[in-house]
Amino acid sequence: MSRFEDAAFGAGHDHIFLGNAHEDNERRTWMVIALCSAMMVAEIVGGSLFGSLALVADGLHMSTHAGAMLIAALAYTYARRHASDARFVFGTGKLGDLAGFTSAIVLAMIALLIGYEAVRRLFAPVPIHFGEAIPIAVVGLLVNLASVWLLSGGHHGHSHGHGHSHGHGHDHDDHDHEEAREIVTAGGRFTVSIFEDGVPPVFRIQALAGPCDPADVRMTTVRENGQRQTFEFVAREGYLESKDDIPEPHAFKVVVELPDGEHAIEFQEHDHDDAHAAATRDHNIRAAYAHVIADAAVSVLAIIGLLLARVFGWLWMDPLAGVVGAVVIASWSWSLLRDTGAILLDMNPDQRTAEGVRNLIEDNGDRVLDLHVWRVGPGHLSAVVSVETRQASRGPDFYHRALRRFRSLSHVTVEVNPLQGAA
Repeated sequence: MSRFEDAAFGAGHDHIFLGNAHEDNERRTWMVIALCSAMMVAEIVGGSLFGSLALVADGLHMSTHAGAMLIAALAYTYARRHASDARFVFGTGKLGDLAGFTSAIVLAMIALLIGYEAVRRLFAPVPIHFGEAIPIAVVGLLVNLASVWLLSGGHHGHSHGHGHSHGHGHDHDDHDHEEAREIVTAGGRFTVSIFEDGVPPVFRIQALAGPCDPADVRMTTVRENGQRQTFEFVAREGYLESKDDIPEPHAFKVVVELPDGEHAIEFQEHDHDDAHAAATRDHNIRAAYAHVIADAAVSVLAIIGLLLARVFGWLWMDPLAGVVGAVVIASWSWSLLRDTGAILLDMNPDQRTAEGVRNLIEDNGDRVLDLHVWRVGPGHLSAVVSVETRQASRGPDFYHRALRRFRSLSHVTVEVNPLQGAA
């Protein structure tokens, strides 16, 4: 008979899976809205009083900017206020990803509009009032730079690990890895590194030249207080991995025993955060940041285009700058659509954690029948694991205790299937 158990690590069973910086990001976003709204009112009122159509137009453009920020701000506020609402089965942590996806669509529409208008002006140039256009572009850039500064405290979704990865990762992740130590022997060359990235830290050995058999490798760490720990290895795909985790801190001398003798290397502790970047990135603040960066980039391009057009008479530079800006914004939009869409469709954002869960269970002699890992909020992963075991004493509690070592797993459901005649 199968046995089930569900647990929410770190969050109890309240299913609150909001990012650590949720309230800070919410406050920053509302501050940007206040800044953009004040600028919008000033430009529209000033343009109306002084008869400047360009100033009114920029004020209306600023209103769309504030509207885009409003999507992010309302998502933060709603997610926080309804975080304990039982109607949301896995909490409101993914509401920010939905808002990010929506903002990405808005960015794509802005790119299309800018591109269309720029191409139209390339073939049908219009008179440019440089005296008004350039100062407005400069003021717009200053407002955007202020918005960037306000949002910059929380838009980086990155966390830094200190393992050196030879496994499969995401091309958009940004980690600081522990530098690999190289060992040269008569039989070949090897790298020794600490691998973490959201899973319990382990040693990894990869052969750069020559064979690498786990039976021929042993490693002993020697800490400053004289404490020693010996590690044995198992073969993975393309590398060896230690069976046991490495306790903190990761500062020690290491004696690596290979067939040709012993080799001494050393590791120093580096500052690092605990979670994997793919699991912690806040796509809502990222979308808001993309809006202000896109607007700032368009302002810079507009200023350059206007100055060149004014000095050299190159009227085509202004619409050309618009085309370049449209391409840049479209690129950011696609990246945001891809990443948020993957989360909304429950794609596994962290293959390394899934691999670590599988290895941890199967290294204990059990078999993983089914495994699903997905993101339920920034910094929070959920997992459903079905295990087949010969050990009758191993219930769901046993696996929950073991899986607590994965810091990014906030919600885990375990199904245990004892084999017939299990001991």
